[in-house]
Amino acid sequence: MRLIDKRDLIPATRALTTTRRGFLTLSAGAAGGLLLGAAVPVRGLAQSGAEGEMLVTPFVHVMPDNTVLVLSKHLDMGQGTASGLATLVADELDASMDQITTDFAPSNPEVYANTAFGVQGTGGSTAMPNSWEQYRKAGATVRAMLVNAAASEWGVDALEIGVSDGKLSAGENSATFGELASLAASQQPPEDVALKAPEDWAYIGKSFARVDVPQKTQGSVGMFGIDQQPEGGLVAVTARPPRFGATLASMDAADAKAMHGVHDVLEIPQGVVVVADSTWEAMQARDALALEWTEGSGETRGTDTLMEEFRALLDQPGNPAEPKGAAAAKLEQAKTVIEADYVFPYLAHAPMEPLDMTVLFDGSSAQFWGGSQLQTVDHGTAASVLGLEMGQVQVHTKWGGGSFGRRATGDAHLVAEAATIGKAWLDAGHDARPIKLVYTREDDIKGGYYRPMTMHRVRAGLDADGNISGWEHRIVSQSIAKGTPFEQYMVKDGVDDTTIEGIHPTPYAISDITVDVHHPDVGVPVLWWRSVGHTHTAYVMETMMDELAEAAGRDPVEFRLAYLGEDARLAEVLKLAVDKAGESGPEGTHRGIAVHKSFGSYVAEVADVRLREDGTIKVEKVTCGVDCGVPINPDNIVAQVEGALGYGLSSILREQVTLTDGEVDQFNFPDYTPLRISDMPEVAVHIVPSTEAPTGIGEPGTPPIGPAVANAVYKATGERVRSLPMSQHGLA
Repeated sequence: MRLIDKRDLIPATRALTTTRRGFLTLSAGAAGGLLLGAAVPVRGLAQSGAEGEMLVTPFVHVMPDNTVLVLSKHLDMGQGTASGLATLVADELDASMDQITTDFAPSNPEVYANTAFGVQGTGGSTAMPNSWEQYRKAGATVRAMLVNAAASEWGVDALEIGVSDGKLSAGENSATFGELASLAASQQPPEDVALKAPEDWAYIGKSFARVDVPQKTQGSVGMFGIDQQPEGGLVAVTARPPRFGATLASMDAADAKAMHGVHDVLEIPQGVVVVADSTWEAMQARDALALEWTEGSGETRGTDTLMEEFRALLDQPGNPAEPKGAAAAKLEQAKTVIEADYVFPYLAHAPMEPLDMTVLFDGSSAQFWGGSQLQTVDHGTAASVLGLEMGQVQVHTKWGGGSFGRRATGDAHLVAEAATIGKAWLDAGHDARPIKLVYTREDDIKGGYYRPMTMHRVRAGLDADGNISGWEHRIVSQSIAKGTPFEQYMVKDGVDDTTIEGIHPTPYAISDITVDVHHPDVGVPVLWWRSVGHTHTAYVMETMMDELAEAAGRDPVEFRLAYLGEDARLAEVLKLAVDKAGESGPEGTHRGIAVHKSFGSYVAEVADVRLREDGTIKVEKVTCGVDCGVPINPDNIVAQVEGALGYGLSSILREQVTLTDGEVDQFNFPDYTPLRISDMPEVAVHIVPSTEAPTGIGEPGTPPIGPAVANAVYKATGERVRSLPMSQHGLA
């Protein structure tokens, strides 16, 4: 596979305006070829009772040069989605992988909606699950139309035509896809298509190199939003208040405006923006600004103060999630009760590619270029800020250099800020020019969005036979969804589902369990971080299960399996990981285990940890059992688990964001320390063969690593680590 040259593209949005019902064959205009998609029900129409109404979704374009373009409706931020979707199309199309090209679909929620969200966007490890049949049908449909075109051209029965490796043949006749593209475009798309049986898959289930690897490893220019260097383009950086919620009181920009390369200094709601020829010049001029801020309703509390307030809430009943059984009564009768509090800090996403978004606004239309993770939200926000109709705005999705959730904000603040800059630029009397808004890493770590600081309190009991007899669980955490467009879907009876996921519901067969939640109002912006709530709920559940097993005098694996009778897949990955890890790890290491289900996927991890003489730990090896349904590309699954595990281990060992009097203390990688290469353990990933529909794997490798390491640390030190990161306990 290779990436497409933008000049070859046909704007899919133009085609969409002409389609509505059934499948649609589209002329490729000046470029020629065939643009096709599979049909899916339209949500709104289906709800209105317009049964049978279908919407064309153009995902596949057969080009005259015999390349096949697959349009990805999802952002690829390193998780391999574009390659996965291309694989699904190529397999059903019987194309050669070498002829497959990819690009990102335009913003259009009616066509490219994530079926899990209802809008176009990528997150929650949903990309492959919700595209599994959609993209295979798109490939199968194109194949059928090419076959019908060949049958018409050669005067043979369609059943006589074979398709293999991007070519069609029947007897002495043969042709490439490209040669038949125009004729295929005139064929009536089939009402339905049969998908291949698993035994006929040519690519699905086999490892292969991803489509983006060659260009990324060669350092090709233009893939990422940060690469955008349009002719006449300028760069903008923003001076934001040091504390969240503060506002500008006064500004002296005379020195900044006089500096070389600076075009203007503009006041916007987000702060003061410098527009210059280059990022360096804009940053230098920003440092020359003399600014005063008014705290007003800004957040001035530090994390020490917030922790005291959170701890006080742990003593008070919160909003209950749906209870199960009679936990309080069972705890009263329990032989043994273990009570523990846990503390998890704010975490930054710290993607390798700093945030950026390029805008070109001419007063009546606007275009945006960047790693958009929620295209629909970004699109609507941009139009609203600029006072335009949606049709006057285009959002061009670029490859994302990491994200981990950072590019998926409910308020679309990045696009909103870029739009505001574009508008302020025109209002200041300048001619329309592309302007690239750049966040430095310091901008993002000191003024970004974070995984919420969270506290847990658990009371769990054992009866006389060593069985779990009751479980009370309280969580204090800011709500991620509250105040965003997602609140109506994700907050129920005062409980944000992202706070309790992983514990409510729990896969363990615990008959008496209650969970309640406090969502305090804090002026620190929070956001879903890779694996979201599972990152702290898995830690609490899996370390507590270990503690209960010890108190019951039972083996921790056997103890867990006793409560996984209703979740065979979770039990299977646990047994797989334990079996592959062997009886012991490297000499001198201590072992911990954890198992967790998130986003529909099942992961167990066995961590072998060494305690160094200086009291710090080294995670020597992690053995993983993984079940994410059909393994579309096993090599990519291994890569995703390795990356997710390493990302989670970073946060467990050293990462935290703290505030002093409302101002973030950390600024960049020297004091917000991701995993170093020397910290990365040996990782062995074992995948369960499966015929179940695929589920996501970009995130599920993250939650188990924390409790697996913590359980191993307990074996090594005898201490339960209940507050993170481990560095504050001298362990890292």
